[in-house]
Amino acid sequence: MAWLLVIVAGILETGFAVCLKLSHGFTRIWPTVAFCAFALGSFGLLTLSLRKLDVGPAYAVWTGIGAAGTAVYGMVFLGDLVSTLKILSITLVIVGVIGLQLSGSAR
Repeated sequence: MAWLLVIVAGILETGFAVCLKLSHGFTRIWPTVAFCAFALGSFGLLTLSLRKLDVGPAYAVWTGIGAAGTAVYGMVFLGDLVSTLKILSITLVIVGVIGLQLSGSAR
């Protein structure tokens, strides 16, 4: 259950990163409100998961999901540059996240 919280928190991290861009420096109200909601949800779920998980693997999985998710979202929906090296790098991040998740121990 704790790993599920980390995964959802990582997805919410993608949401707050995207909304941060869409807020244009907090000058647009609805993306700013969404940023705050996603950020609070993400940090809240990560905090709950850390009651059961080691901080290193959990934090790495959280940031890895957020980074990979944000990069993919940017390429698919925001017109970010798509390149073979970027896709390979995202794949390596995902492989690393899976490895860290498998290495994390629940107490």
